[in-house]
Amino acid sequence: MGQIKVTKAPIEGLYIIEPAVHGDSRGYFMETYNQRDMEEAGLNMRFVQDNQSMSVKGVLRGLHFQKEYPQGKLVRVIKGKVFDVAVDLRKNSKSYGKWFGVELTEENKKQFYISEGFAHGFLVLSDTAEFCYKVTDFYHPGDEGGLAWNDPTIGINWGVCGKYNGTASAEGYTLPNGTPLLLSDKDQLWMNLKDTFQF
Repeated sequence: MGQIKVTKAPIEGLYIIEPAVHGDSRGYFMETYNQRDMEEAGLNMRFVQDNQSMSVKGVLRGLHFQKEYPQGKLVRVIKGKVFDVAVDLRKNSKSYGKWFGVELTEENKKQFYISEGFAHGFLVLSDTAEFCYKVTDFYHPGDEGGLAWNDPTIGINWGVCGKYNGTASAEGYTLPNGTPLLLSDKDQLWMNLKDTFQF
C-alpha cells in the first residue's frame, strides 16, 4: 500500500482518503483511484459509474439518497472548494440521523467515501466548484429521495446565515459574505427526517 492514507470518520461507513501526491516545479501527479490500494485498506467496493458536476458559489445540492438502489459514493473536488456532508439513514445504526462533514478542495485533494445507506449533500464555498464522484450502482430514474438540508433535528452546521422557517426553502439564507444560498426547486421541497421516515 502506501499510496493512500485512509482515515475512518466518527460515523461507521464514512472514510476520508488522501492520495499520495508527487509534485515538483512542473506540477504534480497522483493516482485518483487504485483498486488494489483500496482493497488493502479494507475498502472492497466496486464502482460502475463516474459523474461530474459544476456549481457556482452558494449552491447547495442535497440532501439526496436512493430509495431502492442505494449507492456508495467516492467524492472529490477537482476545482474549487465545497463542504461535503453525509447523514446516516441506516435504520438500525447507532448513529442514525447523525451527520459528518469534511471540506474538500482542489488543494487538499481529499476524497470522501460514503457507504450505502447515507444521504449526501454539499455546499459550494468557492466562486465555482467542479465535483467528481464514483458510484457503486447505476442511476435509476425515480429512485431519488431527499431530506431538508436545514432539518434542525439533524442540525448540520453548514456555516450559513439565516433563520429556519420550518421548510427547506433557501429564502433568507446566505453565506457569511452575503452570497445567497441557491437550491434547486426540488431540493427546497424535501421534508424533515421524522416526516420522511416514519418507523
